[in-house]
Amino acid sequence: MRRIAVVGAGQAGLHLALGLLAAGYQVTLVAARTPQQVRGGRVLSTQAMFGPALRIERAAGLDLWADRAPAVRSVSAKLVAPPGVQALSYTMTLDEPAQSVDQRVKMAGWLELFGERGGRIEYRTVDRAGLQRIVEQHELTVVAAGGGELAELFVRHAQRSPQQQPQRTLCCLYAHGVASPTPAAEPRARMHAIPQAGELYLQPALTLSGRCDILLWEAVPGGPLDCFADRPGPVEQLARMRGLLRDYLPWEDELWAEAEPTDALGNLYGAVTPIVRYPVARLDGGCHALGIGDTVVINDPITGQGSNNATRAAARYLRAIIEHGDAAFTADWMRQTFDRHWYEEARHSVDFTTTMLAMPEHLQRVFGAAAEQPQVARRLANTYAEPSDYAAWLATPELVDAYLASL
Repeated sequence: MRRIAVVGAGQAGLHLALGLLAAGYQVTLVAARTPQQVRGGRVLSTQAMFGPALRIERAAGLDLWADRAPAVRSVSAKLVAPPGVQALSYTMTLDEPAQSVDQRVKMAGWLELFGERGGRIEYRTVDRAGLQRIVEQHELTVVAAGGGELAELFVRHAQRSPQQQPQRTLCCLYAHGVASPTPAAEPRARMHAIPQAGELYLQPALTLSGRCDILLWEAVPGGPLDCFADRPGPVEQLARMRGLLRDYLPWEDELWAEAEPTDALGNLYGAVTPIVRYPVARLDGGCHALGIGDTVVINDPITGQGSNNATRAAARYLRAIIEHGDAAFTADWMRQTFDRHWYEEARHSVDFTTTMLAMPEHLQRVFGAAAEQPQVARRLANTYAEPSDYAAWLATPELVDAYLASL
């Protein structure tokens, strides 16, 4: 039985560890926090899982919250210019429903499932020296630790990382009591783009205390929406967010009249520098570790690709490990495994996200066409779900022109 270690217990690490365990490997999972600590901690993200990634989870027996999490089948999109005026409005319909589960719920549940199925869990933090020891004791070590010291062992890939700094500051709040503009309709996500200021996303979700809504501000650094750097508590953050809603999105503010934070740790502030790193970390004595998920590919959450990319990577790595049989897990094999994930999956999410952050003229034309033609809105929605379609119709002005002319 081959010995494999997974360092990190997020979306990618836990999915991979559970898959390896089910395939008969001897798996050691190193996690920084226990399930109780995860549930009792601060929210971790604003995750949105689209249909194709949910299918991967479902096939692995890991979609444990489908009967409780809101099934989101469409997105209401608005372009706001000037503040307080709706310039464009359209609905994007997803071919398969999306889902958002608070990672405090999901990761704690998966940690417990891993233990129940006989997996070995070590609860501790890991530095470079600790990783060295883990690598020496296992045939393969996969690092799924996101940012921090371990991520810095994976060198930045300059050609694949065009940004040098965050393109947005991020502020999110989990809330109960948010009204719906269409109460009789199915749960619907809402997104608003405010030129030169940023974006607002509202995602129906499942949290520790039941169904909720996640409000995410994506603010252009230094712009009028970038006003949470003092990291206020949830109550003050909600009050400040409502002030922005009144000024920029008054129709949305009306829906928040009865809103309240879900819990004292249901808010988050920060910024993400999009980055792609080389997938293999070189340690002492000729040892190597393989990176996965946010350790090697970090996208701004404007397109909701983080959890989806992590899921695809976990499934890809699992197949590669099984197909590799009893052969040694060399650095070349590690690079080849990541390269298949990069060229077939991850690069599309990176390119799509980079374009959405820049909002070039040809993408603005797509938004305008989406307001007039439902098939354009539908294809745009499903590019979020399956970003490989980006290269077929959104990547260049010429592709956009050809697609719109074909309608």
